[in-house]
Amino acid sequence: MRADRLLSLLLLLQNRGLMTAAGLASELEVSVRTVYRDVEALGAAGVPVRAERGPEGGYRLVEGYRTRLTGLTDAEAGSLFLAGLPGPAGDLGLGAVLASAQLKVEAALPGELADQARRVRERFHLDAPAWFRDADPVPHLERISGAVWERRVLRTRYRRWRGEVDREVCPLGLVLKGGIWYLVALAENPENPENIVRTYRVSRFQAVEEAGGPFTRPAGFDLAAYWAESSRRMEAALRQGTARLRLSPRGRKLLPMQFGAAGVRALREAGPPDGEGWVEVELSVESEAVATGDLLRLGTEAEVLGPPGLRRAVAGAVAVLAERYAGEEGESRDGTVRPDEGRCVGR
Repeated sequence: MRADRLLSLLLLLQNRGLMTAAGLASELEVSVRTVYRDVEALGAAGVPVRAERGPEGGYRLVEGYRTRLTGLTDAEAGSLFLAGLPGPAGDLGLGAVLASAQLKVEAALPGELADQARRVRERFHLDAPAWFRDADPVPHLERISGAVWERRVLRTRYRRWRGEVDREVCPLGLVLKGGIWYLVALAENPENPENIVRTYRVSRFQAVEEAGGPFTRPAGFDLAAYWAESSRRMEAALRQGTARLRLSPRGRKLLPMQFGAAGVRALREAGPPDGEGWVEVELSVESEAVATGDLLRLGTEAEVLGPPGLRRAVAGAVAVLAERYAGEEGESRDGTVRPDEGRCVGR
């Protein structure tokens, strides 16, 4: 561990020039005292580190000195695909490994390319999670990722909608979608005798332990291709209905925000606007119950024209809301106070 840290310190000084002890300590996630000891160790090993005193001082390598000790370890090479995603790299337990790999790659680049790489890192940042959504807690992610890498069978307890289930799975890959981690795996399950590939949300694993391995991966399995096809099938299965809507000008702006790609497609095929700017669209929706809640989010900027069952469901929900909010705050329409509605009641 110390040898890796000394190499990282050396590469930091080589790549960035003058750095303070505090700056080095922050980068290496150690104390300033440890940095002092490591600098002394580099000097004793023959590395020409120069200390510059004063408020603008710090450590730098003697002008012209460069090291070529930049060979990547297996773990560092494997972590490079997460470059630009420090959060997910940390989730997988690869944060320090990725930082070390990036330093080595930067040190091996010619000066002009190294400067360009630094500019890209300074000016572009990828943030995977969606807005206003906390990341899922994934306490078992690091163990799962290790099993994916080593092809080891996992014994798990998984929380489904219908309750928890114990299952052994052969992990094939991990996918990060909208800030949420998913495991793609073969499930050894009596209900699934063909051992077809399934997708699991990592945050729903209640317990994970190694059960054996290594297992044999299916020949020719392509994680990216599986995910693309799985996503397409899921959307087709969920969005089996079509709603006909009238949208106000503001409703046209809200539709893609609320319904994503389905909203964009609906607007692309919208009819011409009427005199007030309203248009008619056909929107792919999920079940009637789900579609009712989704369409209510458009508020008064949309009108459901069909099918009749969905229009009645939305009208019924609106009628219930109108009844609920018809009286004064916390009161029913007949004036009876409802202590549990509209107020914060201690329990």
